[in-house]
Amino acid sequence: MRSDTDRRLALSLAVARLATGAFFLVWSLEKVIAPELARGVYTTFYFSNPTDTMIIAMGIVQTAFVLAFMAGLFRRWTYGALLLMHAASVTLSSARLIDPFTGPNQLFWAGVPVLALLFALYLLRDEDTMFVLRPAAKPSQESP
Repeated sequence: MRSDTDRRLALSLAVARLATGAFFLVWSLEKVIAPELARGVYTTFYFSNPTDTMIIAMGIVQTAFVLAFMAGLFRRWTYGALLLMHAASVTLSSARLIDPFTGPNQLFWAGVPVLALLFALYLLRDEDTMFVLRPAAKPSQESP
């Protein structure tokens, strides 16, 4: 039987995973529902101007990753992919982080604790066992 601490850790990780997933779901669905809004982000931060079809395709793939992440599937890959994608996003918006008191730049700081949370979830992915569709592999079967 799991200890009370183990249950609290599992619940905390599940809440963190689901809340973080909801955060990313908004952004991935925006690409599918309103590609013109996403295009503004791409032209400003990613120095590209993708077509609506490309944005929608990226949104569908990203949404699939987010839903798999929220379901606790393929933890090493989905948690790692979201961590890397978000790290790139935070890095590309770093100029806004350096100047948080101008315009809406302070809103970009919301991405920093999310990045830290993704890092923690990745490190603790084997302990994230509550409300998942597939249990984590045994540590001896999955390398860090």
